[in-house]
Amino acid sequence: MITYDFDKVPALVALHSKYNEQSVFYGPFDGEFLEDFIKQNQLPLVVPINFETLKQLNDDKRKIVLTIVEDEMDQNSLALAKTLRAAANANHDLVFGYVGVKQWEEFVETFNVNKGSELPKIMVWDGTDEYQIVEGFESLNGDDNKGSQISRFLEGYREGRTITKRVSGPSFMGFINSLIGIRTVYLIVFVVAVLMLIQSFAKQGEEGSQPVPTVADVEDTDRSISESETYQPGDKED
Repeated sequence: MITYDFDKVPALVALHSKYNEQSVFYGPFDGEFLEDFIKQNQLPLVVPINFETLKQLNDDKRKIVLTIVEDEMDQNSLALAKTLRAAANANHDLVFGYVGVKQWEEFVETFNVNKGSELPKIMVWDGTDEYQIVEGFESLNGDDNKGSQISRFLEGYREGRTITKRVSGPSFMGFINSLIGIRTVYLIVFVVAVLMLIQSFAKQGEEGSQPVPTVADVEDTDRSISESETYQPGDKED
């Protein structure tokens, strides 16, 4: 109990050791409550957006609170991720994710973000080709507490004070399929290269396995040459 930080039983613990996160569920252990807990804890509270997590998000039907930063590994971004984690813990009906321009520029450009944009940006993405920004809270900036800004952003989103925009690139599934397509091409090229290499080694092996002439073979060859030189077409037998 001490290890998993819960003080009563029965309890259900969802662990995400890679992200050093855990969630504890005390019940009720029937009906939709348990099912919702399992569904909402398939992912960590805050998801770093990359190719692998995009595929996982595809199976989750919740909308995504997406925050775009300059660099995921920057100290300010790491501190912001902790703040997002606190917000996610109180809003399990949404998935919270973040991505850095430095880490995945091609992806963030689909949300009309580039290196010259004012960051961090926050929005709610439906996972297809639309996302929503909240009026007055498109970016998290200034000296205001980031936690307060995120709370006001979520409040504005739930009240419907939003502006809907469309992504400039492929949809959620289109983006995944395009990445899968690129990887498939690389895989095919790799397989073809391996097959060609195997064939090359096989040919070298066949050439190297040809029999080496023996002394008897050489003597037979010399005898045949000698006989052909001795016999002339014009010679007649008496």
